[in-house]
Amino acid sequence: MNQKDIANTRLISQQIASTKFSTVSEIVEWMGAMQAQDFNMAKWAIGLRLKNATEQKIDSAIDAAQILRTHVLRPTWHFVSADDIYWMIELTAPRLLQAMKGRNKQLELSSEVFKKANKIFEKVLVGNKSLTRKELTNEIHKARIQTDNNRSSHILMNAELEGIICSGKMKEKQTTYGLLQERVEKKTLVKKEEALYQLASKYFRSHYPATLADFSWWSGLSFTDAKQALESIKDDFTSEKINEQEYWFSDSFTVTKKIKEPAYLLPAFDEFLISYKDRSAAITSEHQTKAFSSNGIFWPTIIINGKVAGLWKRQIKNDKIIIETSFFHEKNFGDEKVIKAAAEKFGNFLNKKPEVIKKSKS
Repeated sequence: MNQKDIANTRLISQQIASTKFSTVSEIVEWMGAMQAQDFNMAKWAIGLRLKNATEQKIDSAIDAAQILRTHVLRPTWHFVSADDIYWMIELTAPRLLQAMKGRNKQLELSSEVFKKANKIFEKVLVGNKSLTRKELTNEIHKARIQTDNNRSSHILMNAELEGIICSGKMKEKQTTYGLLQERVEKKTLVKKEEALYQLASKYFRSHYPATLADFSWWSGLSFTDAKQALESIKDDFTSEKINEQEYWFSDSFTVTKKIKEPAYLLPAFDEFLISYKDRSAAITSEHQTKAFSSNGIFWPTIIINGKVAGLWKRQIKNDKIIIETSFFHEKNFGDEKVIKAAAEKFGNFLNKKPEVIKKSKS
């Protein structure tokens, strides 16, 4: 297996090249967790991995609490399934809360402040209410809790990690918060060993081929815990050494030399890139700074034959979605047909007519 094989196999395991799923909760549960700080792009990350997906279908799943957007794994938003949210928070939150202590101290956010804010959240959200970030921030501000200098972000994240709040029902086009235990019935928690097993199983079945270092990065676990998690699933997977690194695969995988659709428009922060520590299989080192920044910003990418070939932007104009493409190499300018097919899929997702505009080389 070579680098191209790795990239193409990941397109399949991640359900991008072909999918067996038709419901939102199924694909999010399959992926384990999907990074979601760019909300609209994160919805497309789900949609491109589903049969006949629409944005409305994703919004309906959020409203019904089939999937939830909250802080788990690394300290950023992810979509997770309702079935997984409790044990996943229980496993990953302690490490994240510990990591936040230093900055919380600088912001004078004590445990007393967090308890006071959590009580306010429980009071104003009870009864399956959904409030926007601004509305919740106003409530704690009225109680003389300081919300400036990004304090409100830390207060809300702390409440998510403590299992108090999570994403609520959409309010027009705005995201909201609701009470987790009203949105999803509390599940019986599993022991840490079982949680590690579940997290590793989900990651390696949906992201293979991948290494221990990849899993440690994606999960946010300590290296010790990540290693223990991998050890617990080894009987269910197989491994192969490629370029001196040990990659793990599903037992059922087969090497695919060619995939059915050669081009894909991947959203910002898509799992195809962000979920691996080593991204060299999908993007050459010379182009990595064009696709993602040193401070963790990942831009929407064009994938052609398993490789990142360029970037794209979108702009909605009435019933149209304008897609502007910019390629790293002039050789890709001739890929008009396959790009239009990928754009058509994105247009169907938004119920908009796509129009592709080619830009000069990125």
